[in-house]
Amino acid sequence: MTLGLRLRQPVYLAAGLVVVVCFMMLFFSSLREMGLRRDALKAAEIDVTNLAQSLVQHAEDSFEMADSLVVGLVHRLEAEGTGPVATARLQSDINFRKGAMGRVRALFVYDDKGRWLATSENVDLNAFNNSDREYFKQHRASNDLGLLIGRPIRSRSGGQWIIPASRRFNNPDGSFAGVVLATIDASYFADFYKRFDLGPSGVVTMLEKSGIVLARSIDNEKSVGRDLSNSGLIKDMHGRPTASVYYFQSTFDESWRLSFYKMSDRFPIIILATEARDEVLAPWRREAMFRMALVLVLISLIGGAGFYLVRQLLERQRIATVLAAKEADFRLLAEESSDMVMRIAFDERILYVSPACLRIVGWSAEQLRGTPALAGVNPEDLPHVQKTVEELKAGEVEEAKVIYRTRHRSGGEIWLESALRATRDVATGRISGVVAISRDMTERKGLEDKLATLARQDGLTGLANRRHFDDRLQEEWRRAAGDETPLSLLMVDVDNFKKFNDQYGHQAGDACLKAVAKAISAEARRPADLAARYGGEEFVLLLPNTDEVGCASVAARLRESLVALNMPHALNPPTKRVTFSAGGATGWPGADSANNHPSLVAAADRALYAAKHAGRDRFVMSGRVVAWRGAESA
Repeated sequence: MTLGLRLRQPVYLAAGLVVVVCFMMLFFSSLREMGLRRDALKAAEIDVTNLAQSLVQHAEDSFEMADSLVVGLVHRLEAEGTGPVATARLQSDINFRKGAMGRVRALFVYDDKGRWLATSENVDLNAFNNSDREYFKQHRASNDLGLLIGRPIRSRSGGQWIIPASRRFNNPDGSFAGVVLATIDASYFADFYKRFDLGPSGVVTMLEKSGIVLARSIDNEKSVGRDLSNSGLIKDMHGRPTASVYYFQSTFDESWRLSFYKMSDRFPIIILATEARDEVLAPWRREAMFRMALVLVLISLIGGAGFYLVRQLLERQRIATVLAAKEADFRLLAEESSDMVMRIAFDERILYVSPACLRIVGWSAEQLRGTPALAGVNPEDLPHVQKTVEELKAGEVEEAKVIYRTRHRSGGEIWLESALRATRDVATGRISGVVAISRDMTERKGLEDKLATLARQDGLTGLANRRHFDDRLQEEWRRAAGDETPLSLLMVDVDNFKKFNDQYGHQAGDACLKAVAKAISAEARRPADLAARYGGEEFVLLLPNTDEVGCASVAARLRESLVALNMPHALNPPTKRVTFSAGGATGWPGADSANNHPSLVAAADRALYAAKHAGRDRFVMSGRVVAWRGAESA
């Protein structure tokens, strides 16, 4: 009896093992399905993230296009007034622009009473008055000259939903003179969003910052103007990041949605791209049911045959483990044979290197074998590479990937990307070394560096672009606050540049901007100085550790450089050559104003505005107007 029990003990153990295996299969299959579910949601999050970010850029470009048209008309109105002759010319110019307005539906000009002075629409100007519009009231009540994106309204001339983008223009004495308005159809955005596949119930919505729907890819006509300020997203927006994945229950159809929202950095708009969560998970559910059915069938088969085959399976498992380790080493050495494959010993010397080393680093396999594997790594990259190798040797990680510079036989350096994996001794299971597969990444790194430069540079002038300037301004402001040093900003605007373009053509205009940009760039003499194109014919020069006197000196030198160029401009009296107006501001940031860098731009912009309205071809700094032909009191 005791012997029989002893003989049955392995069977009991084997049966118990089969039960455990079956349970673990079910358990890990469930974990795998949950992981695949997370992956499906993650993939959808990436899709809506990429879409929302690109659509924010599209919306910003659209409103920037509208603003450029509005700004041009504002400058013209403030320069020429609203008299009958000027209004007639303005209407003619608007009619001429009709075919080139792109996404902008229409342009309107209203006087201080809301009466229509000019428009791109074919309507009777005396038939309407827009003094009751919300945007008109806001401009009349506020001295803010910036762009206002208003709530969507029904067009009086066409009846469709429109999104207004408007600016105030003033009389010469600074009083309110009227409003210039550009409109974009809400349906334009809705139709554009329909091009993107987010599933049968996927939706793209553009919201005004306060929660008003500006456009929606589904039921746009019914949705525009709807107030979502009480939704969780808008109510808690002050405590949220400007862009994030967001799960919520839709107020439109009560379905749970996966979404990504992004708030524009330049305009008060939010783009929300959503997919129905059930639709995202539907393919996973179908496949999960099929896979789990297969797992249950497999568990049943294992349970039926396990008691008879468990010993054989255990033995095969042991053999399979040994073979898998050898197979893993073999695959790692054999895969991507065009790359350089190295077997590195525990003492970090090269045991084996594939023939591709001659093509990649210039040395033959015979020359490299037995040498230290990290001998040619750039000293700046060596600590990171060494740390990764030590982690592999210590068993902290099984695999790793590093990108670093290494010496080429020709004397130069190349970029390598190496996939590393620890190898183990079959008998003891201890780590015996590392296998590395390396490929040349030099060309790719060059392209990445080139793209990074293009992202910071203005394409026409070669100066820094607006985005790079904004980043540097914030950095220099904080640095000045920490060092308790002054920071100056010079804003430059080419006088009557639109007239220059009209007179000499856009190619000459581009050449003029390049020449001015070159002169400005020449004044960025110190490494920390930054010359940038702020937009259109407007430039900025950031001058760290520079006070008001230094800023004024730079402006004077810049004016002398432009005088030396002596570029003709027949429509720029009285000099009849290219001149510029400049505004300067100096800030002394303190610890309590470390994030108040926009105030420096605002101060310089106000100074530039004063210079232009004081007659152009002059510089305004710290309450003084300086005429180029001699100092005058403001």
